[in-house]
Amino acid sequence: MKHQVKARIALAAAVLSLGAGVGLAGMAMADAQRTPSPAGAEVYFIAPADGATVSGPVTVKFGLKGMGIAPAGITFDNTGHHHLIIDADLPPVGAPIPTDAQHVHFGKGQTETTLDLKPGKHTLQLLLGDFGHIPHDPVVASKKITITVK
Repeated sequence: MKHQVKARIALAAAVLSLGAGVGLAGMAMADAQRTPSPAGAEVYFIAPADGATVSGPVTVKFGLKGMGIAPAGITFDNTGHHHLIIDADLPPVGAPIPTDAQHVHFGKGQTETTLDLKPGKHTLQLLLGDFGHIPHDPVVASKKITITVK
């Protein structure tokens, strides 16, 4: 009986260890597949300015330095497309950027948008994604800005 309990504990430990190893290998594989970005690449807001008070709808214009824009699914060196993060933190870098109300994709290569934001304070941040919507290595993200909508 004692041997059966020890064997079950050993089996459970092996399964947990294997699962953790596979999980870590998967994370390393996702990170290994990230597209490189050149040194000095920057994404930034042309408008609105950090701290601005604006009326809705809000026009947001994106800027990019040191890289080019390519639509999602198209692979060219040193290119990507914009993602706008609204009222949220940056997503994990080793996985595709989520698609929801807080993570807006511009996979056709757009460089501006118009947002209907509720009155109040909002944060905005830009994140460049590669052909598969995965952040580059190193990550190309803007400073998070805060705007107030009247």
